Order: sequence, then structure tokens, then C-alpha cells
Amino acid sequence: MKRKRVGVLALTGLALLGVAGLAVGPASATPNDTADAPDAAAYGRGHHDPVIIGHRGAPGYRPEHTLASYELAFRQGVNWVDVDLVPTKDGQLVARHEPEIGGTTDVAKHPEFASRKTTKVIDGTSLTGWFTEDFTLAELKTLRAEERIPQNRPNNQMYNGRYQIATYQEVLDLTKRLSRELHRTVGTYPEVKHSTYFQSIGNPTEPKLVSILDRNGLNRRNAPVIIQSFEVSNLIALHRQVRVPLLQLTDATGAPADFVAKGDKRTYADLVTPQGLREVAKYADYLGPAKSQIIPLDAAGNLTQPTAIVRDAHAAGLKVQPYTFRNENPFLPKNLRSSDRPDAYGNVFAEEAAFFKAGVDGFFADQPDTALESLHDFLGR
Repeated sequence: MKRKRVGVLALTGLALLGVAGLAVGPASATPNDTADAPDAAAYGRGHHDPVIIGHRGAPGYRPEHTLASYELAFRQGVNWVDVDLVPTKDGQLVARHEPEIGGTTDVAKHPEFASRKTTKVIDGTSLTGWFTEDFTLAELKTLRAEERIPQNRPNNQMYNGRYQIATYQEVLDLTKRLSRELHRTVGTYPEVKHSTYFQSIGNPTEPKLVSILDRNGLNRRNAPVIIQSFEVSNLIALHRQVRVPLLQLTDATGAPADFVAKGDKRTYADLVTPQGLREVAKYADYLGPAKSQIIPLDAAGNLTQPTAIVRDAHAAGLKVQPYTFRNENPFLPKNLRSSDRPDAYGNVFAEEAAFFKAGVDGFFADQPDTALESLHDFLGR
């Protein structure tokens, strides 16, 4: 790839820049300015380097799926953030990892919502708590986000109670504002969560998502949007309704919920065979596998050799962007951990380097600044 660069952005202290609300720099000095947009012409530069996606924003430093988390990710240098979408009772789309919000908000502290606590079965799993589809957006806006994994991110607890639940529209408004301020186009990877479940209760996500894209002028080729799902039939349907790229997520175990609901015996393992990948490529441009599908761990918990998935996906015409890279010890291969402390960082650089060497086209990361530094190392910049 050939392009001009003003220089390499120093990543040290970027979290502090985000806190202060300072722009990191212009597009030419951005470490991820090769973000793999749907079409290079939309951004006026080439798009062949691997892409770092801020997984739920920058949740290593702020509670996930908050506007603060997304903004920090963009200010750290990524051009893309992952936004999980679930509907409200009144048909709005909000950014939450799951519809159950007991673990990511202070809803349990609101006595007025105590009676909303219930048990539901979603994709075959029984969950007890509070669910977005039982609240109006106005009600959800009275809640505040809390850190989901405080044992790994104790410092994030200082932000508990500061941020509201964000709507997808608010996230899109943020991308518009920061695109102007940072002088580069930034965008989103919206993920349709639990499609079959929400369809079954008469509150489907997909029509709402298409409507939002239409209203914002984003249902077009070259728009900074890439839609994700762990299910298949909804992506096939969206392929006929939208002009933006689609990303098929897969897991190391199990099967898509829509397959299970229809009695289809195929699993995620079937989707990543050479034939399965050719079928995926008929409707999607990207594959988002669990990272263990690309480089499995051995019995001791250490990285082994890459599987054929990246090679086979590329042969089918798919780009490969696995999930999720995190700096904390419990999320790393055992031999790359620094200690037994669940909040301490290990050698994530070595893990990320192994995946770049395996040929991935980028990945989802909870600490975007660290991932961008790994990308710099890989590119020799």
C-alpha cells in the first residue's frame, strides 16, 4: 500500500487527552487512517492496512457502550466503533451489550423499577433481570451506566453513574461531530443482537436499523457503516435492503440462533468451512470469528498454530476481523499473562502480533490505543 503520512502518532497519554476533550490530530497523523471503509473513494485514500475497531468503544477506560467510551476510542485514533443494538418498548434502538441491563446500569437501585425484574429465555438461555424491551426510552434515560466487569477494570468504577444509555442516533450524531472535528470520517459497526428473539416478541431490530440509516443518509454505498450479526437469515434479508457491507459473526461453539429455531442442524463450525465461507460471501463482505477459531489455545491455555480460516475466508473473498482483544490477564493466553491479578495487563502485544502474522484484516479491541500501537509495530511505522 502506498500513501503519505505526516508522522506516527504517539499513543502515550491518549486516555488523558480524551478526558480533557482534546482532538488527537488530523487525518494524516492518525494511526488508523487506513480504516477499511466500504470503498476507498469515499475517503480519498487507500484502505488495505488492517483495521482496529473499538469494541464497544474504549471499554478498557470507560464503561462500555457509552458516548464517553465511543468518543475516547475515536480520539485514540480508530475510525470505527462497535455498537451493539437492542430495542426499547417504544421502538427505539439503544446501545447495550445485551437487552438485560442489570449488570451494566444502576437499574437495581431504582425502586420504581423493582417490579420490572423478570426471567426470560433468550436464545435458549434463561436470564433474570431487567430488559430494555420492557422500558420506554424516557425510562431508560433515567438510568446510568455502570462498569460491567469491575474485577478486571476497577478504575472504571469511578465513572459509574455519570453516563446515560445512548441511542444509536446519538452515536451517529457523535460520529458526525467528530468527523468534522478530527478531519477524518469515523463510523460504526452496528450489531443486531438476538434477532430471532426480538422478532418472536414482535419488536424486531432490523426495520428500525434500516429506518435510522435511511433517515441519516447512510443507506448507501460508501457510507461509514458495517452491519454485524451472529445470526444468518437476518443478514441475508438485510443484504437485499441495505447498500452497506455486512459482517457475519461466528463463535467457537454452538450455532446461530435462527438455525436452532428453524431446526437447521448447521453450526458455526459449518459456516467457517470452505463451502460455508463461500455461502457467507454471497451476502457478507466480512467474517468476524472468535479469535480462538483463528489461533486455538492448547490444553495449557497457550497459543498454537493458525487454522485455515483466514486463508479460506480470503479465498472466498471475505475479510477477516476477529474478536475480542483485551489487555487484562484473564483474557490473554496463559503464557502471556503478567501475573494472577485479574486487573493487571499482560503481553497483549505478542498476542496481537501473532494474529497480524496470521493474516487478519484487523480486529475488535477493548483498548484501542494499545491495538493501534500493535498495528504500528506490524506495519513497521
